[in-house]
Amino acid sequence: MHRFNRAFMILVVLLFILLAAMTAPAQTFRNLVYFDGSNGSNSGYGYAGLVQGTDGYLYGTTPEGGANDGCGAAGCGTVFRITPGGVLTTLYSFCGQSGCVDGLNPFSGLVEGADGDFYGTTNSGGGLGNCAPDGCGTVFKITRNGDLTTLHKFDGDDGAWPWGALIRGSDGNFYGTTVIGGPSCGTVFKITPDGTLTTLYGFCANGDCTDGANPGGGLIEGEDGSFYGVTSQGGITTCLHAKGSLGCGTVFRITPSGTLTTIHKFNFTDGAGPSGGLVQGSDGAYYGTTELGANKGCDDGFSSCGTVFKITPGGPLTTLYRFCSEADCADGYWPLAGLVQGTDGQLYGTAYRGGTGFGCTLGCGTVFRITTAGALTTLYSFPYGGPYGPAAPLIQDTNGIFYGTTIYGGSQNCNSGCGEIFALFESLGPFVKTEPVFGRAGGQVRILGTDLTGAMSVTFNGTGATFTVVSPSLITTTVPAGATTGTVQVVTPGGTLSSNIPFRVIQ
Repeated sequence: MHRFNRAFMILVVLLFILLAAMTAPAQTFRNLVYFDGSNGSNSGYGYAGLVQGTDGYLYGTTPEGGANDGCGAAGCGTVFRITPGGVLTTLYSFCGQSGCVDGLNPFSGLVEGADGDFYGTTNSGGGLGNCAPDGCGTVFKITRNGDLTTLHKFDGDDGAWPWGALIRGSDGNFYGTTVIGGPSCGTVFKITPDGTLTTLYGFCANGDCTDGANPGGGLIEGEDGSFYGVTSQGGITTCLHAKGSLGCGTVFRITPSGTLTTIHKFNFTDGAGPSGGLVQGSDGAYYGTTELGANKGCDDGFSSCGTVFKITPGGPLTTLYRFCSEADCADGYWPLAGLVQGTDGQLYGTAYRGGTGFGCTLGCGTVFRITTAGALTTLYSFPYGGPYGPAAPLIQDTNGIFYGTTIYGGSQNCNSGCGEIFALFESLGPFVKTEPVFGRAGGQVRILGTDLTGAMSVTFNGTGATFTVVSPSLITTTVPAGATTGTVQVVTPGGTLSSNIPFRVIQ
């Protein structure tokens, strides 16, 4: 009897190991939160990514849903906070004021200011201008407790429909774009933390839009002090895709004073219609996606399937990957969002359609990984019936996990589901990230991380720095004299944490 029990236990253990091995790959993806309308909804317009706050939580917006219905039955949008484990708190529901003067439909994500508050935009509302019925959009500030202040209301002449997220510049001001307004086809603007807005550039002012049109993605600041972004139209005036009557889109550079240089004009064969922002890789080059262009196997052959590209600060552009390169588009197509570079040096992103999930035309979307040389791996295909249709960029939390959102699926309180927040586990360990990612000796730097309590040292490429542990998720420091470009490391009781990308010391 004793032998039988022992043999039985060995068999049980072996079966457990086998089952664990069989199910391990499925554990790389996890649904965290389903939006249900009352706590927000991404339905149709969920392009906003998440941002990690210095308190260790993730923050974001939904374009619809929430407690107020002044803009329609679908709701007017929310600002929310979520723990890395998936507990969501709604901080604010838009259209809480008569006439929606506080804004509605926040399409873009948030950015944290030096004051610890978050700054963002709404695509409409505010009550000004000729943008029917509620206004041309707003810029707002919101505290961690949900107290919202409207900093600026667009009136059309100074821009309308801000779509991409704001960026906090090294000068402490915020920079962003509007899709339309200004002279005609969108603007680049600067706004101070107290709400003074300056229009830096208006697209299509020359009448032919060769400088670009409709800048939908956000900006990124380069170490040269200029900002880099994309326009979804403009540039070369002949474009084959449906949205391209003004051109296939551009990549541009703009100085803080408003001098714009067009770096690249897409021509359809190298991509078209970039709608996500750029990311600067550890090699100093910029990486991005185009929604359309290149291969045509994803639809009727007119709009095409999209690309991943690389461009240096002065050009030229290299097309790294053309989606729908597989006959059934299992690799995805229509990458609406930008990319993020993981701690493994590879780039991670989403495609709105494609993959192996059934029920959608040629698939319901994917999460992918791509090397800086262009080798793409599909990590997850969204199934129809569950949440699907990812359209926002991923974020890698300092715990090593990637987080993202979908537009559809989940709760059926919305027409096609209200979307979700998901987590993707790629076996990448904890790390620290610096804000900003470059600076001069003596410059202030925030270091975000996980379990930073008791940190014993901070070094910039081996040069020690003085620092203060503000919380378990935040250290403040200054760039030490003599520091050189390289990895920032924080030694904690739990081990040494390294920065996800090299910190660039500029002179």
